[in-house]
Amino acid sequence: MRSRYRIADPDGLYFLTCTIVDWLPVFQSRPYFDIITHSLAFCRANKGMRLYAYVIMENHLHLVVGAPDLSGVMRAFKGFTAREIVALAEATGRTGLLNELMVRKKRTKESSQHQVWQEGSHPQRIYDDDVLNQKIEYIHNNPVRRGYVDAPEHWRYSSARNYYVDDHSVLEIDALAT
Repeated sequence: MRSRYRIADPDGLYFLTCTIVDWLPVFQSRPYFDIITHSLAFCRANKGMRLYAYVIMENHLHLVVGAPDLSGVMRAFKGFTAREIVALAEATGRTGLLNELMVRKKRTKESSQHQVWQEGSHPQRIYDDDVLNQKIEYIHNNPVRRGYVDAPEHWRYSSARNYYVDDHSVLEIDALAT
């Protein structure tokens, strides 16, 4: 693994991407989005995660985050959310999704019947304010580029609402140091 894609600085900020295995569209209704937002809130409150920007799309999410043990936090986040997504799919009869998550499971994943997340999170260290602002703008404009909304703040599951209209009702984020 190249050092460019490792979480090496415990005090650093990182741009992360978490992708559903084979880009399957898992996040299609509020309960699935809520798994992610509640889990991020838990990580902020209990695991030392600092969350500065996020967007949750139908098959991936982007974050600008930091934590003393960010690798461990992300491992726990992905493990917990995977179990919750599978449990919700089972409870709501999404057998097609469950079958896809089973078929796409890597052989090395022996401890589970399904694989929800692709391995890794492609961490990119953010070294300066210009890169930070570029990553936040990229995150916020993801739903606009996809044609889902006309303005970033119209996407419910994005920190654009926190930044542009001071709406923290979906998920609280941390303030950037000025």
